[in-house]
Amino acid sequence: MKNRNKIDISNFDLEKMKEKTTDNPGLLPYAHQAGSAIIRPEDKGKITGRAVSAMHSQTDMQMSQIYQQMQLLADQAKLIQKRLEVSERIYEASIGFEPLINHHYFLYEKEDGSDFMSMIAPEEWGRKGSFATFIAEVNLLADHTWDIIRKGE
Repeated sequence: MKNRNKIDISNFDLEKMKEKTTDNPGLLPYAHQAGSAIIRPEDKGKITGRAVSAMHSQTDMQMSQIYQQMQLLADQAKLIQKRLEVSERIYEASIGFEPLINHHYFLYEKEDGSDFMSMIAPEEWGRKGSFATFIAEVNLLADHTWDIIRKGE
Protein backbone atom coordinates (compact mmCIF):
# COMPACT_ATOMS: atom_id res chain seq x y z
CA MET A 1 0.00 0.00 0.00
CA LYS A 2 1.28 3.38 -0.89
CA ASN A 3 1.39 6.32 1.53
CA ARG A 4 -0.61 8.67 -0.66
CA ASN A 5 -3.22 9.52 1.94
CA LYS A 6 -0.81 10.06 4.79
CA ILE A 7 -0.19 13.63 5.87
CA ASP A 8 3.34 14.48 6.83
CA ILE A 9 3.10 16.73 9.88
CA SER A 10 6.77 17.50 9.88
CA ASN A 11 6.27 19.82 6.86
CA PHE A 12 3.84 22.09 8.70
CA ASP A 13 5.02 25.19 10.53
CA LEU A 14 2.55 25.38 13.43
CA GLU A 15 3.69 28.86 14.50
CA LYS A 16 3.03 30.23 11.03
CA MET A 17 -0.40 28.55 10.94
CA LYS A 18 -1.25 30.06 14.33
CA GLU A 19 -0.80 33.52 12.81
CA LYS A 20 -3.65 32.72 10.40
CA THR A 21 -6.12 31.96 13.20
CA THR A 22 -7.69 34.05 15.94
CA ASP A 23 -9.05 33.58 19.43
CA ASN A 24 -12.06 35.85 18.64
CA PRO A 25 -13.26 34.93 15.13
CA GLY A 26 -16.45 37.00 15.58
CA LEU A 27 -14.41 40.19 15.49
CA LEU A 28 -12.81 39.54 12.10
CA PRO A 29 -14.11 41.63 9.17
CA TYR A 30 -14.01 38.50 6.96
CA ALA A 31 -14.99 34.84 7.19
CA HIS A 32 -12.31 32.87 9.04
CA GLN A 33 -13.26 29.39 7.79
CA ALA A 34 -14.23 28.01 4.40
CA GLY A 35 -17.73 27.18 5.66
CA SER A 36 -18.33 30.53 7.37
CA ALA A 37 -20.96 33.00 6.27
CA ILE A 38 -19.87 35.44 3.62
CA ILE A 39 -19.12 38.85 5.04
CA ARG A 40 -19.11 41.70 2.57
CA PRO A 41 -18.32 45.25 3.48
CA GLU A 42 -21.41 47.51 3.19
CA ASP A 43 -21.54 50.31 0.69
CA LYS A 44 -22.13 53.30 3.00
CA GLY A 45 -23.37 55.43 0.11
CA LYS A 46 -26.04 52.84 -0.69
CA ILE A 47 -27.16 52.71 2.97
CA THR A 48 -27.36 56.51 3.15
CA GLY A 49 -29.21 56.63 -0.16
CA ARG A 50 -31.84 54.15 1.08
CA ALA A 51 -32.26 56.07 4.32
CA VAL A 52 -32.69 59.39 2.51
CA SER A 53 -35.17 57.82 0.08
CA ALA A 54 -37.20 56.35 2.96
CA MET A 55 -37.13 59.73 4.75
CA HIS A 56 -38.43 61.54 1.64
CA SER A 57 -41.15 58.94 1.12
CA GLN A 58 -42.31 59.27 4.74
CA THR A 59 -42.29 63.07 4.77
CA ASP A 60 -44.09 63.21 1.40
CA MET A 61 -46.82 60.97 2.84
CA GLN A 62 -47.14 63.17 5.94
CA MET A 63 -47.22 66.36 3.84
CA SER A 64 -49.96 64.81 1.69
CA GLN A 65 -52.02 64.05 4.81
CA ILE A 66 -51.57 67.60 6.08
CA TYR A 67 -52.57 68.98 2.66
CA GLN A 68 -55.75 66.85 2.70
CA GLN A 69 -56.57 68.14 6.18
CA MET A 70 -55.98 71.73 5.03
CA GLN A 71 -58.23 71.11 1.99
CA LEU A 72 -60.98 69.78 4.26
CA LEU A 73 -60.70 72.84 6.52
CA ALA A 74 -60.78 75.17 3.49
CA ASP A 75 -63.91 73.41 2.18
CA GLN A 76 -65.56 73.72 5.60
CA ALA A 77 -64.68 77.42 5.72
CA LYS A 78 -66.28 77.91 2.26
CA LEU A 79 -69.47 76.18 3.43
CA ILE A 80 -69.62 78.42 6.51
CA GLN A 81 -69.08 81.47 4.31
CA LYS A 82 -71.95 80.40 2.02
CA ARG A 83 -74.19 79.83 5.05
CA LEU A 84 -73.30 83.30 6.29
CA GLU A 85 -74.11 84.91 2.93
CA VAL A 86 -77.45 83.11 2.66
CA SER A 87 -78.25 83.90 6.29
CA GLU A 88 -77.60 87.61 5.75
CA ARG A 89 -79.78 87.59 2.63
CA ILE A 90 -82.57 85.79 4.51
CA TYR A 91 -82.48 88.20 7.46
CA GLU A 92 -82.76 91.11 5.02
CA ALA A 93 -85.74 89.42 3.33
CA SER A 94 -89.36 89.94 4.24
CA ILE A 95 -90.47 87.24 6.73
CA GLY A 96 -94.14 87.24 7.81
CA PHE A 97 -93.75 84.49 10.44
CA GLU A 98 -91.32 83.37 13.16
CA PRO A 99 -88.99 80.68 11.76
CA LEU A 100 -88.41 77.65 13.99
CA ILE A 101 -85.10 75.83 14.37
CA ASN A 102 -84.71 72.71 12.23
CA HIS A 103 -87.65 73.56 9.93
CA HIS A 104 -87.48 74.00 6.17
CA TYR A 105 -88.43 77.25 4.51
CA PHE A 106 -88.20 78.67 1.01
CA LEU A 107 -86.45 81.83 -0.13
CA TYR A 108 -87.84 83.63 -3.19
CA GLU A 109 -87.02 86.76 -5.12
CA LYS A 110 -89.87 88.99 -6.30
CA GLU A 111 -89.89 90.73 -9.66
CA ASP A 112 -88.93 94.00 -8.01
CA GLY A 113 -85.69 92.36 -6.72
CA SER A 114 -86.72 92.07 -3.06
CA ASP A 115 -86.54 88.73 -1.26
CA PHE A 116 -89.16 87.01 0.87
CA MET A 117 -89.38 83.82 2.91
CA SER A 118 -92.25 81.39 2.67
CA MET A 119 -93.37 78.10 4.13
CA ILE A 120 -94.72 77.14 0.69
CA ALA A 121 -92.50 75.10 -1.64
CA PRO A 122 -92.27 76.18 -5.30
CA GLU A 123 -94.17 73.07 -6.43
CA GLU A 124 -97.05 73.93 -4.04
CA TRP A 125 -97.79 77.40 -5.49
CA GLY A 126 -99.99 76.18 -8.31
CA ARG A 127 -100.20 77.88 -11.69
CA LYS A 128 -100.04 81.41 -10.44
CA GLY A 129 -96.98 81.78 -8.21
CA SER A 130 -96.42 85.07 -6.46
CA PHE A 131 -92.69 85.01 -6.94
CA ALA A 132 -90.31 85.63 -9.82
CA THR A 133 -87.47 83.29 -8.85
CA PHE A 134 -87.07 80.42 -6.40
CA ILE A 135 -83.67 80.93 -4.76
CA ALA A 136 -83.28 78.13 -2.21
CA GLU A 137 -84.86 75.74 0.23
CA VAL A 138 -83.25 76.39 3.60
CA ASN A 139 -83.18 74.93 7.08
CA LEU A 140 -82.77 77.08 10.22
CA LEU A 141 -79.87 75.76 12.32
CA ALA A 142 -79.46 76.11 16.09
CA ASP A 143 -76.87 78.88 15.68
CA HIS A 144 -79.49 80.84 13.67
CA THR A 145 -77.62 80.44 10.42
CA TRP A 146 -79.35 78.85 7.49
CA ASP A 147 -78.28 75.67 5.72
CA ILE A 148 -79.08 75.38 2.01
CA ILE A 149 -81.00 72.18 1.34
CA ARG A 150 -81.43 72.78 -2.39
CA LYS A 151 -80.82 75.66 -4.71
CA GLY A 152 -83.28 77.07 -7.19
CA GLU A 153 -82.84 76.89 -10.94
